[in-house]
Amino acid sequence: MDARIAGWLSRYSVMVLRVGLGIVFLWFGVLKFFPGMSPAQDLAIRTIDVLSLGAIPAGASIVLLATLECTIGLGLIAGKFMRFTLLLLSFQMLGAWLPLLLFPGEAFTQVPYAPTLEGQYIIKNVVLVGAGLVIGATVRGGRMTAAPKD
Repeated sequence: MDARIAGWLSRYSVMVLRVGLGIVFLWFGVLKFFPGMSPAQDLAIRTIDVLSLGAIPAGASIVLLATLECTIGLGLIAGKFMRFTLLLLSFQMLGAWLPLLLFPGEAFTQVPYAPTLEGQYIIKNVVLVGAGLVIGATVRGGRMTAAPKD
């Protein structure tokens, strides 16, 4: 029984992780198309404003971010263009972490160990990064195995 479960997990867990991560990105991306629906919207707009040196207007920046996140989500769900999708995910994750450095007063009540709700929202991205790494390990055909090979 244990071997059958391990076999099922090795066959399907990365796919479930990929689709689940895609749903998260698609869901959070879609929310950004509707003003006030995303809890990270204001912080994201201000981060993009700083990174673009004010060149990208707030309205455009949130639409660009929403489009980026939806593109990542759809790519992960479809399992197509994975190298490109994971490259986009990498850039998005870099940007997602920057508010911790750019706006520490909003990300922490006590820097660096007591995050605010916004800070917690950002810090949980470490799990998304880990998921992306696992998915990335399979892009060139890598697979999980149910049992180690002797």
